[in-house]
Amino acid sequence: MGTKLRENRTAAAILLNILLAAVSLFINGFGIYLTIQANIGAAPWDVLSIGLSRTFGILYGTASITVSLTILLIDILLKEPIGIAMFIDAVVVGKAVDFFNWIDLVPPCRSLATAIPVLITGLFVLAYTQYTYMIASLGCGPRDTLMVGLAKRVKRVPIGAVSIAILSTATLIGALLGGPVGLGTLLCAFGAGPVMQFAFHTVRFDATGIRHQRLRESAKVLFGTKTNEKG
Repeated sequence: MGTKLRENRTAAAILLNILLAAVSLFINGFGIYLTIQANIGAAPWDVLSIGLSRTFGILYGTASITVSLTILLIDILLKEPIGIAMFIDAVVVGKAVDFFNWIDLVPPCRSLATAIPVLITGLFVLAYTQYTYMIASLGCGPRDTLMVGLAKRVKRVPIGAVSIAILSTATLIGALLGGPVGLGTLLCAFGAGPVMQFAFHTVRFDATGIRHQRLRESAKVLFGTKTNEKG
């Protein structure tokens, strides 16, 4: 992926990166689907989405979109940077999980011997698609943006502690709504970070070196007009 493409200086570059982000996030949804099908407890945010799905009788994707858009609204209220890919993230991932549920690609695991490999595979899919999604440089996910935004406002609290507090809250609410909590929840909560770090190392990717383009900057390039929109 070339530097000019990452910098999104032309409409063509932005449109190509929108496609890259959308495809990456669709496959990212497959990674989430695998961690759920491991059937030993879902990741914290998925516990919440599944809990909402079970409580209100809606699809996982609809619940996930509701959670994502709610978090995105909080990000906007916190005046955190908003990019095009954040909206793609909010919609595509959840509906991708619905799609894989619909085609019934992987049956729920019935033993730890199959569950652990399936869950770990899901975490690796998530990690590598996070990389391809991030190099589009069109914004981070709503949840990551929320974590950073809150961490900036409670500077005396380590960002790791902020992350744990957010994930714990999502898990607790989800569990109260009937979401699946178990060994898989712990493996996802504490294993996703190291797996992502390993994946980024293998492709020599430094996430801190990416400058994500804000929504107003993308709009200016795409439409050739100035905008006062904050994002």
